[in-house]
Amino acid sequence: MKKTIPGRFPQFKIAKGKRWDHLELLERIDASGSISSAASAMGMSYKAAWEAVEAINNLSEQPLVERKTGGQKGGGTTLTVYGRRVVGAYRRLEQEREHVLKTLSRIMDDFDEYYHLIRRFDMKTSARNQFLGSVKSIKLGAINAEVIVDIGGGDTLAAVITNESVEHLALTDGVEVYAMVKAPWVIVTTSDGFKTSARNELHGTVVRCQEGAVNGEVIIELAGGKSVAAVVTNDSIHSLGLAEGVKACALIKASHVILAVNA
Repeated sequence: MKKTIPGRFPQFKIAKGKRWDHLELLERIDASGSISSAASAMGMSYKAAWEAVEAINNLSEQPLVERKTGGQKGGGTTLTVYGRRVVGAYRRLEQEREHVLKTLSRIMDDFDEYYHLIRRFDMKTSARNQFLGSVKSIKLGAINAEVIVDIGGGDTLAAVITNESVEHLALTDGVEVYAMVKAPWVIVTTSDGFKTSARNELHGTVVRCQEGAVNGEVIIELAGGKSVAAVVTNDSIHSLGLAEGVKACALIKASHVILAVNA
């Protein structure tokens, strides 16, 4: 009997390896106007839902999800017009994709084996911060190069990589590229007017701050809708007065920005 391939939706992982569907989360947010309600309906945590939303916004040229403040109900979360159009196109694409996969599985007895092998080529990374952008400029040096990446919303990230990496990734002005930064590499400050060796300064507002046993996670939302996650000590959270609504700046060394392109 031939195997059939069910529809495959891009997914994200949370604790204990459980997977959730991006598309369903966006649709539930749109229907309820609340990320809390959407998360509850899917049986996931509020934190995991926000992490997924932040990842989605960071990989989009425009925000798909936005916070609404004030109002009689005290605000909420909703999809942007762009987000609704993306969801509509996404759903149609998945329907067509499922049809194609089922057709191929009928034609090829061993298609399932090859399909699962191809799926292994999908890239996964432990970097908490992943931004989709385009190369704005490249400055070559004797050994290393400085690559400026436009991540949208008026923000850029500078990355220092080897000249060989520039050639290997085929980087030129305008090329689409992913910029990745691990959360522990992000330094958070609330002070202005001082000099630092960090090449990147991303200014925004703290929208979430959660303490752990020793360290805490701080989420800074930038003006353009992107967000930066940082892992700092609980002592730093207290000394800096980090809390929701506080203006803050994420400092990132150019050597800590990893660049990647689609193969």
